[in-house]
Amino acid sequence: MAAGAIPTELGTKKISKLLQQYAVPGIIAMTASSLYNMVDSIYIGHIKDVGSYAISGLAVTFPIMNLSAALGTLVGVGAATMISVLLGQKNYEAANKVLANEVTLNTIIGVLFTVFTLAFLDPILMFFGASENTLPFARDYMKIILFGNVVTHLYFGLNSVIRSSGNPKLAMGLTLFTVISNSILDPILIFGFGLGIKGAAIATVACQVMALIYSMWYFMDKKRFLHLPKGIFALDWRVAKDSLAIGMGPFLMNAASCIVALFINQQLKKYGGDLAIGAYGIVNRLSFLFVMINVGLNQGMQPIAGYNFGARQYSRVKEVYLLTVKWATLVSIIGFIISEAIPGVAVSIFTNDPELKSIATKGLRLMNIVFPLVGFQMISTNLFQCLGMVNKSILLSLSRQLLFLVPSIYLLPIWMGVKGVWFSFPVSDTLSVILTTILMISLIRKLNTLKDGDDPSILGSTMKS
Repeated sequence: MAAGAIPTELGTKKISKLLQQYAVPGIIAMTASSLYNMVDSIYIGHIKDVGSYAISGLAVTFPIMNLSAALGTLVGVGAATMISVLLGQKNYEAANKVLANEVTLNTIIGVLFTVFTLAFLDPILMFFGASENTLPFARDYMKIILFGNVVTHLYFGLNSVIRSSGNPKLAMGLTLFTVISNSILDPILIFGFGLGIKGAAIATVACQVMALIYSMWYFMDKKRFLHLPKGIFALDWRVAKDSLAIGMGPFLMNAASCIVALFINQQLKKYGGDLAIGAYGIVNRLSFLFVMINVGLNQGMQPIAGYNFGARQYSRVKEVYLLTVKWATLVSIIGFIISEAIPGVAVSIFTNDPELKSIATKGLRLMNIVFPLVGFQMISTNLFQCLGMVNKSILLSLSRQLLFLVPSIYLLPIWMGVKGVWFSFPVSDTLSVILTTILMISLIRKLNTLKDGDDPSILGSTMKS
């Protein structure tokens, strides 16, 4: 897209072509992002003599990583959504102000998170399931990751805005760059320089630094319709409040992931030991691949739905939602087939340890038994967010993980042992899909009463044009 171009095609171009145009780069970027995380796990799992405990130590860090991602999402997704709607309303000055606020907020939150977590790192890791065997690996990895935390927040936040502002290919390219460069640096630092798990962390931060430098340069160009204005570090609390309110749904989803990962690690440690935690780390990475593909579909839908909602073209909002659900369900079915048909093959990528491989294979089958339902739930939750229906987005974000998954994690193992932890996932997925279906039926009925151009107040949205 040219520097001064305006993405009016979002309101006029055929929906199927738009979704392909915006979602394919997002899918590639999110698949690459998932592989980015998997690469670390694959190399770490094959460190000689300590691979099993190292990968278990890495799994212990997931709750902290999820919390950090949640804070970045709180700012980044909210800003990206607001910018999409403001572009639909052709309010470019306000969009630039939102962008500047995102940079400032992400910097402040990133620094505060780093300082607090480093101060209490060992107790936090022990609380999240580390043992004497896995603590050294978890500590070595997280110290380096935390020093680069601000970079991570800013990079992912700006990448979301680049995508939402009509340049999904660039957003994809930056993500691919980090994945490829990380894949090259990982073996060099882990094995070549003998840095072990520290090398994986250094490679991760270094790649994100390079991507962030380019992202900042991109938004410094004043010829672009969306750019960083003067007074970049000035914080507008009204804009910040609106942005944080919209980002609250995905923030709570990621924060809930942190809490759930904590409970999962504690229960797995109680009923299965360190290797059970490592097995969950493997299973989570594999499932995450398909979840992230659906996130890519969400990212493709978000600017289209947001723009057209801002332009009061509700028929196009419904069309892009239904098409996205179709593709997300297909992706989830593929993940289900792999989990049930060839779980051993998938798990063997991460480890050669027979005991760890056996635990992870059984866990993958149990965890993803109703995985085909996940795509619908994810896309529907994102639609509420795109329309500024914050309360419902938050409810759906929390339902699967906190309302349904956490109680299952604690109750089912009482009767089923460690299998109960794995079986908690399909139970919570089923219940959350039922709730999502009820809310979506209500929303679709309301959208059906609106004609293009009508006032959207009937929806109860926080983003009325």
